[in-house]
Amino acid sequence: MEMTLSRGQWVRRQLSTLCFPLHSSSLTPLRFLPIANPHSISRSLSFSAAATLESNISPNPKGCEGGIEIPMKDSMVLLKGMRYHELEKWVQSHGFRPGQAMMLWKRLYGNNIWAHCHEELEGLNKDFKKMLSAHAEFKALHLKDMVSASDGTKKILFTLEDGLVIETVVIPCPRGRTTVCVSSQVGCAMNCQFCYTGRMGLKRNLSAAEIVEQAVFARRLLSHEVGNITNVVFMGMGEPLHNIENVLKAADIMVDEQGLQFSPRKVTVSTSGLVPQLKRFLKESNCALAVSLNATTDEVRNWVMPINRKYNLELLLGTLREELRLKRHYKVLFEYVMLAGVNDSVEDAKRLIDLVQGIPCKVNLISFNPHCGSNFKPTTDEKMIEFRNILAEARVVVFVRPSRGDDQMAACGQLGKPGEIQAPLLKVPLKFRPVLESSLSA
Repeated sequence: MEMTLSRGQWVRRQLSTLCFPLHSSSLTPLRFLPIANPHSISRSLSFSAAATLESNISPNPKGCEGGIEIPMKDSMVLLKGMRYHELEKWVQSHGFRPGQAMMLWKRLYGNNIWAHCHEELEGLNKDFKKMLSAHAEFKALHLKDMVSASDGTKKILFTLEDGLVIETVVIPCPRGRTTVCVSSQVGCAMNCQFCYTGRMGLKRNLSAAEIVEQAVFARRLLSHEVGNITNVVFMGMGEPLHNIENVLKAADIMVDEQGLQFSPRKVTVSTSGLVPQLKRFLKESNCALAVSLNATTDEVRNWVMPINRKYNLELLLGTLREELRLKRHYKVLFEYVMLAGVNDSVEDAKRLIDLVQGIPCKVNLISFNPHCGSNFKPTTDEKMIEFRNILAEARVVVFVRPSRGDDQMAACGQLGKPGEIQAPLLKVPLKFRPVLESSLSA
C-alpha cells in the first residue's frame, strides 16, 4: 500500500537519509556525511522533498593511492571511476608503464571490447593482468533485466552493490542516431510534480563509475542490435547537477578521444535549474546543457517544479543569458513538458517567446507521459502543433519530441519505482484545480 507523507514528515525523512551513509557497507572507507549547516538546509527544504538541497557534499567514499584520490569498493579500485590521468598514475604506482594504462583504457572503453573482467584483456602484460585481478574491480553495475518497448526502445534495469535499482534507456532512431539515457541518482530530490522518479525522493547519488558503466553496458549489450550508440543524455533518474562532481567526471570519461569517444556536443546534461551548479557546469564542461523549463510563470513553475522557489525564472534565465555570452557557438536546449490546461495556452507560447529572448537556444516540446500518482493529462497533438507554430513564427528554433518507450514506462518522466513512502504532492493553485479534478473524473 502506497503512503504519502506530509511535507514536514518528508523533509525530516530526507534529512535523515542525508545524515547517514549513502552507500552500502561494501564500499570503503564507510563514513558519515557532514552537513555544514543543517538548520539552513531545513529552511530551504520547507517547501518540498529536498528540492533545493545543494550538492556540495562529496557523495563517494574514496581511498588515496599514489597521491591521487581513488574510488574504492572494499579493497578494490573501481577502474571506471577514474579519468585517464588518474588511471595512469594508479598504474604507475604499481610499477607499470603508462603505456599499459592506455592499453587498459582502450579495452575498457574502446576497440569494441568494453571489458568487464581481466580475462577479457587480451594483449596485456601477464603480470599487469595479475595485478588488475588482485586490486581492480571492473564492474560497478549488475544487469537485472531488460525490456523492449513496441517502438524499439530498450529499458535496462541495473542492480547496485547496495541492492538499489536504477534504469537506463536506449533509444534507436531511424536516421542512424542512437541515444543512451543515463541516470545520475537513485531517485530524485526535486519533487517535480509531473515526474514519476520524483515520487521516490532521493536515495543516493551514483558514483562516476556507476554512471559511466551505463553507457558501457549499453554499447556492450546492444551495439550489435541497434548499431553505434552516438549520443548520451543525462535525463534518466535524478537531477544531474545535484550530483555535479560525479556527473562532470563521468562526462569527461565519456568524451575521452581514446575511450568511448562521444562528441561533447552529443553528451547532454539536463537540469531543473540549480543555478550555482549550472554556472559551474558551463565553465568546466564543453558538453551540451538542457534546462527543464516547463512553465512560463513563477506561479506555475513554483507548483510543478519546486526548485523554482529558490531559483526563479528571472534568476535562471538571467544567469543563462549572462553565462552564454562567454561561450561561442553554444546553444542551450529548453525542455518543455506540455501539461493540458496548465502550461499549453496561446498566452504561454507568447510568454515563452519573451522569456528566451537573448538566449541562444532550441526548444523541445515534450508530451507528458502519464503514470500512476499524477493527475496531469497530455496536451493534444493539435494543441502542441499550434503551440509550436506560434514559437516558429517568432523564429524560435522549436521541435516536437515524440514519446518513446511509454508502453514500458521508459519514456521521459516515467523511470523508477516509488516505494511505500512517497514524496508529497504539492498544493494545486486554485485556478488549476478544475483542470485536475476533471482529469480525475474522466
